[in-house]
Amino acid sequence: MEKSNSHENILLSTAYWPSLEYFYYLLKAKNVHIEKYEHYEKQSYRNRCRILSANGPLELIIPVEKKCTSISDVRISYKEKWQQNHWRAIESAYRNTAYFEFFEEEVRKFYMEPEEFLLDYNLKQLQTIFHILRIKKELHFTNEYKKEYSGITDLRERIHPKHSGFSSENAELILNRRYYQVFEEKFGFHKNLSILDLIFHQGLRTIEYLEDH
Repeated sequence: MEKSNSHENILLSTAYWPSLEYFYYLLKAKNVHIEKYEHYEKQSYRNRCRILSANGPLELIIPVEKKCTSISDVRISYKEKWQQNHWRAIESAYRNTAYFEFFEEEVRKFYMEPEEFLLDYNLKQLQTIFHILRIKKELHFTNEYKKEYSGITDLRERIHPKHSGFSSENAELILNRRYYQVFEEKFGFHKNLSILDLIFHQGLRTIEYLEDH
């Protein structure tokens, strides 16, 4: 991995319907690397996303079977009816948004059939977002785990639910900008939600919002 500036090369963890910060860096980067061999981490975006529901901010969490293992081997658990619950929550939160009906079927398909591995599930979602937003971006994958890299911006732990701020001033400037949210009048504007929130509210203008002009 070559030495770079301005986050040209980034390393990301896998993520469930990733946050806006995740996509900000993904769009900005020339080369995007996804971690495949890290140790699974609890309470991270790897198996959770955050949306704004009629009752306020809501975390949707995918239950997993194997937690103490490589992320590529983590299996999704179906002991609970989480797919049904997640889709109901997403539909309830966004059915009145301007673009829900345009992208409903492409999102709902992820809640109709089981997927064995968390990494595969997340990557298919990422490719769906690429398709919706007409993003042409080649993804690269790690072939081993390394704690540190040179010449690459490592965002595996910096984009995390426990971090209230953003990873850079530029990201903060862009992602603090308001856009209309259905429940904003009730709960105020909520920044850095799942990419689904922005897509259902803004449609193809999602790219324009995330771009650093």
